[in-house]
Amino acid sequence: MSEIKAETTHHHPLIISEPDVSDQQEKSHLKTQRLASLDIFRGLAVALMILVDHAGGDWPEISHAPWNGCNLADFVMPFFLFIVGVAIALALKRIPDRADAVKKVIFRTLKLLFWGILLQGGFSHAPDELTYGVDVRMIRLCGVLQRIALSYLLVSLVEIFTKDVQDKDQSVGRFSIFRLYCWHWLMAACVLVVYLALLYGTYVPDWQFTIINKDSADYGKVFNVTCGVRAKLNPPCNAVGYIDRKVLGINHMYHHPAWRRSKACTQDSPFEGPLRKDAPSWCHAPFEPEGLLSSVSSILSTIIGVHFGHVIIHTKGHLARLKQWVTMGFALLIFGLTLHFTNGEHGSGKFSTTCVCLFIYSKVILFQWQPFL
Repeated sequence: MSEIKAETTHHHPLIISEPDVSDQQEKSHLKTQRLASLDIFRGLAVALMILVDHAGGDWPEISHAPWNGCNLADFVMPFFLFIVGVAIALALKRIPDRADAVKKVIFRTLKLLFWGILLQGGFSHAPDELTYGVDVRMIRLCGVLQRIALSYLLVSLVEIFTKDVQDKDQSVGRFSIFRLYCWHWLMAACVLVVYLALLYGTYVPDWQFTIINKDSADYGKVFNVTCGVRAKLNPPCNAVGYIDRKVLGINHMYHHPAWRRSKACTQDSPFEGPLRKDAPSWCHAPFEPEGLLSSVSSILSTIIGVHFGHVIIHTKGHLARLKQWVTMGFALLIFGLTLHFTNGEHGSGKFSTTCVCLFIYSKVILFQWQPFL
């Protein structure tokens, strides 16, 4: 409270004596301070998600690519993971107590998992018939929120337990920021090695599945898929689907994969349509787009977002930040184009194309608006 003092002069004016609250105001400002550009980018990502979800059926060019390639819808997931990474760098910087930070991260992870399974796991089986409930035999175990939860948990824990360097609020050089956060990039390298080793080293045997959709004309029919190969990235014989079938179970995977819009499956390609009579057996099979192995690779997008957040924290001034982002974005662009033209990024991950485009686009977005309100 401010103290009111009376002056002992003839006019007796009232003088308001304000207490010294600069430290409290600074702390309060830090708690309420938001990154305006990140909020704008988050809103644009949500708008893009709504657009591709509702208009993708009429304009398949903006919907998810059936398999190889990168359409507009394929940017949405990397955008959200990037946003999560930037938020991790900024939010955890404000929590000085390590145990409290771990508690908050675990609690938020559990909330994301709960809502992901509830919303994407099939809580409403047939909303037109007003039948609700969870069919544990068919519930979808993976999804968008589950993937975000995994990336958020792992990257946040690395951020928390290597937090000492984050307290150095200083300007850093173009490459010294990589040294400050070397543990993050070591994690990124390990993630990439594990992902590529499993993707190209896992042996995929022949497999079969049964149509369990009672509304399908093929209900109860058993389909066989011939594989017996290693390091194949085509729809039926890739390691991503094999690991999901073995760990999750084929009944707990997504039953309307985008590959059904491919030319091999339907004559209406790239639109959705009835499957061809001579369609390969795998066209009838489920596939999990947010599966286990592909979610491992998505951790890289979150780590990149954390790096962008670190640049904001340690680098003062728009121009200096832009130089950092341009350097990294250009390097990743060259890396992505190299993978693309050497057929190194084929398969369900689409790592290079989506992530590289994410960097270039997010760099522009983050520079166009004033970073702090």
